[in-house]
Amino acid sequence: MATRAINPTDVSDIALYTEDLWQAPFAKLRAEMPVSWCPESAYGGYWSVVTHGLITEVELHPEIFSSSWVHGNITIADPASDSNLQNFIAQDPPIHTAQRKVITPAFNPSQLGKLEDQVQARTRSLLDALPTSQTFDWVENVSIPLTIGMLCILFDMPWEQRHDIKRWSDWASNVGPDTRTDAYRAAFMEQMMDMLGRFDGFMEVRRNLPPSDDLLSRMVHSEAMGNMTPIERLSNIALLIVGGNDTTRNSMSGLVEAFQKFPGELDKVRADPSLAANAAQEIIRWQSPVTHMRRTAVVDTELGGQKITKGEKVVIWYLSANRDESVFPDADRFDVTRGNARRHIAFGHGIHRCVGARLAEIQVGTLIEEIARRRIRVTPQAAPTRLASPFLHGFTAMPVQIERD
Repeated sequence: MATRAINPTDVSDIALYTEDLWQAPFAKLRAEMPVSWCPESAYGGYWSVVTHGLITEVELHPEIFSSSWVHGNITIADPASDSNLQNFIAQDPPIHTAQRKVITPAFNPSQLGKLEDQVQARTRSLLDALPTSQTFDWVENVSIPLTIGMLCILFDMPWEQRHDIKRWSDWASNVGPDTRTDAYRAAFMEQMMDMLGRFDGFMEVRRNLPPSDDLLSRMVHSEAMGNMTPIERLSNIALLIVGGNDTTRNSMSGLVEAFQKFPGELDKVRADPSLAANAAQEIIRWQSPVTHMRRTAVVDTELGGQKITKGEKVVIWYLSANRDESVFPDADRFDVTRGNARRHIAFGHGIHRCVGARLAEIQVGTLIEEIARRRIRVTPQAAPTRLASPFLHGFTAMPVQIERD
């Protein structure tokens, strides 16, 4: 076998993310070994793919690089058999194709037009109620309510149950060395079964009603998803909750850090609120709320000059691709006027591109526009607490104060 390019840094180490030290290791890999092998980690050996071009190549070839739960699922951590979630992004065609078609219409232009008015109303109401000259947690008081509120709308779920959605989402998205114990996995499944019990009740109501546009109704009245097993129902509900909550939440929180580091960018949006839509693309690129996805090689193959063996774990690092200088000049800079911000792959690429991407863009763009129109400045009062995860890139707390100019 040809000598493998050995990664000098285990980029799955959560300290890189909790201490915000990930930029330099990935820049070195992009420059010197865009495809590299890490022989030892908390998750076993794995390949890292770190450039924009090579990650899109992986994404465009699911027949080589599988997402299926059968081969290991979509995160760097290998799940135990009893907690291996079988949602539609952890499937390959044709199952993935059929199930995705059920979900996609809930995010078509006509549906998004209805949702956009509610996004605007909720965002305005929330911002107007924030205290001035008083420290509060941006994550808890802004990012979470806005994203959870949208999930309550999508599921037609009572607002009073929003705290349960956050709890389930946090459990479903957690990836780290501490999740690999039997005790943790038992607690994880207890939370997931609690979630399933609640949603099964909602779905049974919809099953006895005529089909409608909400997500759960589409699922129960479809051929592809109407007769799923309990683990399949659980898995897909968990996916929709995580996809609609954690990723948008972390972009909304990253916005505070971006405007604090590059204060002139907020002034640009204030001067021209039409920049808000592009600024949303840019913060999603710059923050990259999903750190990685995992694929598994189902045949021997070659990528970036490296020979990959069937069965090996291939991790595609989105947050590295979104700082690729060959695509995004001065990539570490947050620039609301960046001409190609939309080329980010924070939502994935190819058949697995996030079905709710446009809704996330609307939510983040609306928040930026309303902050600019209200002439709000958000000032951090202490260092944020960063998420201890190699899978999601975000924050658990962010103490701030706001002032209105």
